[in-house]
Amino acid sequence: MRILAAIVAIAVGLLVLLGYFVPQAAVFQTLLLNWAIIFAAAAALVGMFNLINVHAEKIRKGDKNKLYSAVLIVGLIAAFLAALILKPQNAIVQTFLVNGIIVPVEASLMALLAISLLYAAARLLRRRADLMSAVFVAVAALLFLGSATLPFGDMPLFGSLLRPYISQVWALGGARGILIGVGLGALTAGLRVLLGVDRPYGGA
Repeated sequence: MRILAAIVAIAVGLLVLLGYFVPQAAVFQTLLLNWAIIFAAAAALVGMFNLINVHAEKIRKGDKNKLYSAVLIVGLIAAFLAALILKPQNAIVQTFLVNGIIVPVEASLMALLAISLLYAAARLLRRRADLMSAVFVAVAALLFLGSATLPFGDMPLFGSLLRPYISQVWALGGARGILIGVGLGALTAGLRVLLGVDRPYGGA
């Protein structure tokens, strides 16, 4: 059974890969990718029902955070039904769900991330006062000062010169390096699955 699973996984992977180079194999590639999308959607539905089941169990047992679990379940079902009935592109869904809930929550998470970064910088200086810690704190301070919203607008030096240079040159270069590393890692993992070295679908 494990050998059959390995053969199927290798064949599917080769067909998808072949579709990028041979036009005649693009039909099979599209079919397999559509199947993968359907399976991913089914997995997301299973995860959603599992989430509802876990929080419903907390409500049933009278957990101290059962109110949050109830709000989560009601909000999840309401958002799912609204998007299912009205479609995600509907103006009501976009206004109330996306712009009214999702975007503010994402903005709040980014604000918490900034506070966490500031707190981490303070703790870093307390635990390890070396050159790299000082550089980290200095860069974080420059970004905070350059991103701060002030009554008279951006600060002349920090907002118009230093922050764009740090975020668009240094940070962007680091992000590209991380993406290159992720791409190489994914390529290596895919090749190991195609060659049958790793078998996450059926064990060793």
